[in-house]
Amino acid sequence: MRFGMRLAGLVAGLSALAGPAGASEMTTALRPDQARFVELFREMVETNTTASSGSCTRAAEQVATRLKAVGYADADIHVFADPDRAQDGGIVAILPGRNPAKKAVLLLAHLDVVEARREDWTRDPFKLVEEGGNFYGRGVFDDKYHAAIWADLMVRYKAEGFRPERTVKMALTCGEESSGLHGIDYLLQHHRDWVDAGFALNEGGVGESDDHGTRVLLGVQTAEKVYQDFKLEVTNPGGHSSQPVKDNAITRLSAALVRLGDLEFPTQLNDTTRTYFTRLAAIKGGETGAAMLALVKNPQDAAAAETINRNKAWHSMLRTTCVATMLNGGHATNALPQRANANVNCRIFPGDSISYVLNTLSDAVKDPQVKVTVVPPQTLTPPPPPLTPAIMKPIEQVAAEVYPGVPVVPKLETFATDGIYTNTSGIPTYGVWGLFVDGNLGNIHGLNEHVGVRELFEGRDFLYKLVKLYGRGAGG
Repeated sequence: MRFGMRLAGLVAGLSALAGPAGASEMTTALRPDQARFVELFREMVETNTTASSGSCTRAAEQVATRLKAVGYADADIHVFADPDRAQDGGIVAILPGRNPAKKAVLLLAHLDVVEARREDWTRDPFKLVEEGGNFYGRGVFDDKYHAAIWADLMVRYKAEGFRPERTVKMALTCGEESSGLHGIDYLLQHHRDWVDAGFALNEGGVGESDDHGTRVLLGVQTAEKVYQDFKLEVTNPGGHSSQPVKDNAITRLSAALVRLGDLEFPTQLNDTTRTYFTRLAAIKGGETGAAMLALVKNPQDAAAAETINRNKAWHSMLRTTCVATMLNGGHATNALPQRANANVNCRIFPGDSISYVLNTLSDAVKDPQVKVTVVPPQTLTPPPPPLTPAIMKPIEQVAAEVYPGVPVVPKLETFATDGIYTNTSGIPTYGVWGLFVDGNLGNIHGLNEHVGVRELFEGRDFLYKLVKLYGRGAGG
């Protein structure tokens, strides 16, 4: 059944657009622009873009078709793909500005999604399903939420005849979730002119609500942790399983991983997290708020840290974290293992070096027979973007309109994004999702990924208004 035939169900999910959560169902239909967006969003979600069996190029071509239909010139649309990886393509679209002295704003998102197996999901991960006030499907939040909204607003601006002061560019790429060939790093190396900009808006900066669903802050990502994998490996001569010995590769690796599980990197703060916890303290109040202020004053306050660390997101904001994510060992069921290894994924606090983390892991393992190495490639460590009023004031202005009374707060996100490439290349990049999700981030990368229907449409309105402000010249 085509999604357009399910619009009646969407009306219930969108009831909050007419009032607060829990309000009675709307009796009016979706606006025409919302209905068109739903079709675009459905098409994008239902186009498989996994590395194993999908095609980002197909999704890019679908976006190009919509752009051409509203009058974009061929010279302003670039669909690109390498013949050796034809499925890993992407698209850049350009809405020219009237003032060449104003540097462009770049709208960045990735089309690729992490793998999803139908047998593991409650619903088909590659069908957009609206149920219980949520949209379900792989990528509905990470990052086809952003990709669909960027494509939608580029279509809307052109159809409306909007002529921006500054050029608005959109780059939808492939490979952010894997080692694809056509991420933003590829464009920066080979087609810098297509994506060069004064600043970029990217994924990140999610809104936060309290336990009662009250929205407490809208985040803007101004810092992110660095992604880096490390490998722990043990090798052994092996032998027949009927004659076991104490020196077993799997056993030795297992013991090392147990010790690694007890590793806790020290608490750290930077300008972003100091601001975040200071502002959040006033919102939270009580014991939690007091602990936040105490930690800002003294990061070594153990009692305050213990209180804050109860929240897994805050715990990760305050330090480098490393966790075992994959295991491999042995070569036969009736043989002693000759090799055992594990992948350890680290999210590194800005300023901590790769070598420091490597040495810390080696010290925690406490076994010279366990080799700890960096898994290439070694990640970039870019400077954070400047937190200027020119960037922040438009966000605050639109937030006051769409989310009245909700403060805008800079955040350090614990995940990694393509912002490492744009920030490193000199394009300051800010994470602006512009929406609110649950405490599990809609279970991105996991089963039954979802985003609220109400939240999706509010975020769409937010980003449409924000980019239009920047297009009119805001942002410096």
